[in-house]
Parts: sequence; structure tokens; C-alpha cells
Amino acid sequence: METTPAKDLTLESEALWRTRATAWELLAFSLRYPDAELAGAVASGEWAEAAREVADALGLALPEGFAGEPAPAGGHAPGARLHSLRAEATRLFVGAPDEACSPYEGVWRAADDGVQALLFVNPHSMEVERFMRACGLGQPEGTNEPLDHIATECELLQYLAMLEAGLAGPPEGMDPADLPGGSPAAAYGKFLGDHARAWMPRFAEKLGAESREPFYRAVARLLGVIVG
Repeated sequence: METTPAKDLTLESEALWRTRATAWELLAFSLRYPDAELAGAVASGEWAEAAREVADALGLALPEGFAGEPAPAGGHAPGARLHSLRAEATRLFVGAPDEACSPYEGVWRAADDGVQALLFVNPHSMEVERFMRACGLGQPEGTNEPLDHIATECELLQYLAMLEAGLAGPPEGMDPADLPGGSPAAAYGKFLGDHARAWMPRFAEKLGAESREPFYRAVARLLGVIVG
């Protein structure tokens, strides 16, 4: 009976965690407030290509028509694309008086509990904050965004996947064994199960239904298959 050498299994595992890190990095990049870099990647078709490569590497099937409207041969002007992305991101995630698709876990989980969500101080947002602090992370300097924002949670999963892949090290003075569950992989699985999968699939579904921009519909489809 043939067996796979342990070294080969380790390399395969590291490659999987690297790909997971890349997937969450792409999603975080896509769900932050749009900047010129994102607009350029969308306009050139680079974003859609990266999304397909990540899905293929993870063995995931993207829905038919995933990328929305194909980019024309010359692409869209990044400046015009940035304007349209920002307008749509504001409508979807900020809104006036209400956003079309809240980007905060606490808002979704509060609705599940039948109570009104208060940013920062609702139980689910505070659980996310405690989890991140247990991972050696905190509020990024110079920001005042609740830590249960969709992009921030994607960044946490990216970070844990990078730790498991050996692409990053824990904060100075922190032992990986002190992470929730006792390892980066365990912490990743715990956050995915306790938090991400409790609301991100529904967020993705609503984002896909609400968005008027093909890009955000594509992001919704990508998130839906990755969060599983």
C-alpha cells in the first residue's frame, strides 16, 4: 500500500492555507470602502481573474455568469469606475437613513435575537472584539470602525490562515498555543463556525440581491462559495 510522505502532506496543507489566506485577502480588499487600487483591478478585469484563480485553487465552482458584465476590450476608465463603486458602496453599506445591506455581524445577529443592534456594544460585536484580542489583534490605529465589519472579519480569517501557513508570525510575546483552540487552524475553524458562517452566507445572498453593480454581485457570489 502506497503512502504519501509526511513532508508532501505538510506542503499540501501549507499550500491550502496559503490559498485560503489569499481568498480572504481578496474578499477583504473587495469589501472595504473602494479605493483607486480596487477600481483599477475591477476596470482591467484583474479582479475577476484573481477571483477565478482562487476559486479554482480551492476546488470551488463559481456560479454561471459569476463576473457579471464582461469588461470591454479597452476596460472602463478607473476614475469612472471608482466613482460608481463608491456610490454603490455608500448606498449598500452606509445608507441614509438605513443601509441596504449592513456590513456588521452584530446587526445581523441582533435581528436573529429580535433586538435592536447597537454598534460596538451589542453582545455579538463584543464577542468578535474579545476573539480578536485573544488573537493578539485590536482596533487598528487611527480607525473607529466596529471590529465586526465584514472586511475586518475577512482580514482576521486571512491572518489566521497566514499564521497556519507560516506566512506570518504571531504578535511579539504571543505563543500560537494561546490562540483560541490552541492553534491558528483551530482559531480559524472556531471563528468560521461561531461567527462567519452564522451571518456571512445571508449577507452574501442579500448583497447579491440588492446590488446594482455587477462587481458587488460578483463579490457576493465569491463570498458565498468561500464561506460555504
